[in-house]
Amino acid sequence: MHQAVGTSAAMGFPIAVFNTLGFVFSGWAVEGLPAGALGYVHTYAWLTLASASVLMAPWGAKAAHSLPVKPLKRIFALVLVCLAAYMFGKAAGWV
Repeated sequence: MHQAVGTSAAMGFPIAVFNTLGFVFSGWAVEGLPAGALGYVHTYAWLTLASASVLMAPWGAKAAHSLPVKPLKRIFALVLVCLAAYMFGKAAGWV
């Protein structure tokens, strides 16, 4: 589980960079976007989320390495079940 968290974190960064660039370039010539937008990326929101991620990453890594594997797996499974229920509810029109 610890190796999976590390691999996910390592692969998440380049995915986020290329997706951000894609949203910037695809929305570059779109008119009517809010002030502070760079393409489809709202600069202030992006800076806030990026800053929070950078500040919280060490705490998340420390927690991942200090928690036993079994509770980590259960928490991960619970998050997946909640996301699946939300997506199902949204697709069914309940949410």
